[in-house]
Amino acid sequence: MERKLYQDYLHILKQELVPALGCTEPIALAYAAAKCRETLGVFPEKVEALCSGNIIKNVKGVTVPNSGGLKGIEAAVVLGATGGDPEKVLEVLQNITDEDRRYTKELIKKGFCTCSLKEGAANLFIEVRAEGGGNKASVRLEHKHTNITYIMRNGKVIYKDSQTYEDHQTDKSSLNIKDIVAFADEVSIEDVKDILSRQIQCNYAISEEGLKKPWGAGIGHFARRQGEDVRWKAISRAAAGSDARMSGCPLPVIINSGSGNQGMTCSLPVIEYAYSTGKSEEQLYRALCVSNLIAQDQKRYIGALSAYCGVVCAAAASGAAITYLEGGTVEQIEDTVVNTIANIGGMVCDGAKPSCAAKIYSALQAAFLGHEMAMKRIRFEAGDGLVMESAEATVKAVGHVGREGMRQTDIEILNLMIGKTKV
Repeated sequence: MERKLYQDYLHILKQELVPALGCTEPIALAYAAAKCRETLGVFPEKVEALCSGNIIKNVKGVTVPNSGGLKGIEAAVVLGATGGDPEKVLEVLQNITDEDRRYTKELIKKGFCTCSLKEGAANLFIEVRAEGGGNKASVRLEHKHTNITYIMRNGKVIYKDSQTYEDHQTDKSSLNIKDIVAFADEVSIEDVKDILSRQIQCNYAISEEGLKKPWGAGIGHFARRQGEDVRWKAISRAAAGSDARMSGCPLPVIINSGSGNQGMTCSLPVIEYAYSTGKSEEQLYRALCVSNLIAQDQKRYIGALSAYCGVVCAAAASGAAITYLEGGTVEQIEDTVVNTIANIGGMVCDGAKPSCAAKIYSALQAAFLGHEMAMKRIRFEAGDGLVMESAEATVKAVGHVGREGMRQTDIEILNLMIGKTKV
């Protein structure tokens, strides 16, 4: 393949496959709060958080890691302000102490932090404002979970990013399934080994934790009890990782598309499948290139946060990588993606919480069905709902529905979750 395309795909993997401690939305809040406290220069007397609807939706029901079981925006912000290390970015809560947890609970009870919805903001928007010692500071984060766009102290703008949303997005316009498979076939393992070995190590470790202990609703355990078939082993791996992560497990995860659940869903089934079927390390690395990049290909049409559940994209990508491991052709890999998203595309995202593990379970069942159909040369035909003439056109069509068609769905979900709409 062309050298530029090769380098573009490598860049996407390096930019997107990064570690995060806990669900990325509360961690982004904690990061902004820690940065705001650092900017203020003293410990705040009060803190305010302004958040877009999708941030509120994805923080409301998830346990903040290292918090001692606390959930919600206030917990994430206060813990970040109390003991967060902004230098660690998405691992900002890594060094939280018992004293930090005790003080956080005390401050929450005192009403130290208030939060409100920011109308008309980007889907991913956080602003944390703090006051203390006669000083004021604010930090704004937009578009990506680590992207600080504005810092102010005592009315003086310390930093302002004038770039647009598009400027902050990694260029993924060259992604397509055919070229992704070519990249996976041709990539030098040395170019991706560090990135992917970290993904294997981190994500497998939290999956092990989810299988060993009773985290969340135990969806991983439930899947594992379905049998010894490799399908159930693969599904249980990803679901167990989500069980642990959504319930506050402090182990880091390598994310994909800004999401830990998506990072686990597009990697853990592939890792388990490769281990269980005796594939080589090289085969596993190449298959992970397929899954990680196909997940990115789908998500680029949807955006970071929407009402479309991102684990569907990740599951379809896992199914495609399993087809790759089984020697499937490019056409069969494309068919796996089409079969999966034609089946379960449109699963709604109603925030990050323990039931995400069940969505992963369901999405991966659809992915295995899509894989098995593809291996028998069966694909849903153009005209079957959103299925188009080509795989890439189908991905784009489903992505359009996720991004544009489900905007009102996103609003209605949020309004129900915050009690604004009564039914």
